[in-house]
Amino acid sequence: MKRIVIFASGGGTNAENLIKFFHNSDNATVIQVLTNNPHAKVLDRCKKLNVSALSFNKIAFTETDDVLNILKASKPDLIILAGFLWKFPEHIIAEFPNKVINIHPALLPKFGGKGMYGKHVHEAVIKSKETETGITIHYVNENYDDGAIIFQAKCEVKTTDSADDVAEKIHELEMKHFPIVVEKLIKPTK
Repeated sequence: MKRIVIFASGGGTNAENLIKFFHNSDNATVIQVLTNNPHAKVLDRCKKLNVSALSFNKIAFTETDDVLNILKASKPDLIILAGFLWKFPEHIIAEFPNKVINIHPALLPKFGGKGMYGKHVHEAVIKSKETETGITIHYVNENYDDGAIIFQAKCEVKTTDSADDVAEKIHELEMKHFPIVVEKLIKPTK
């Protein structure tokens, strides 16, 4: 049974979707959710879903090995960033090579980088008059939104769409594709 750890910063809809998807799986289970936000709604979701959840601060994440030691003890096969807003530290990436993935609400390399998350991305897509956008699932490296792309899915952007309309379309793509892509990544090879 593969072990998944999720990092989230906010509402946790992607985390909840993944937890539910793998709840009765023979291949994997979400063993833990970690958050940098002690008030994140993802903590309430985890409590309702009976999944271990912890919050941590910047010092524990970047300046000490506290979070790294939690991960080492958890022995994850895959670490998923699902709406996690902090840059992932190199010392953790080095400890788990090719085991950290992220979902980004745009078609990378467009609209990636520091500060490009959530509504900021959707507003930039509208401002640039893009005709399509989508999601990108990618490996995490030492730079924001720069790791090798695993999967992308697209949706149309209409001239009448607001940032909220785009956010809704992106959310649908995330709910549909993210668990399936994760399952393909962790499924045992025969």
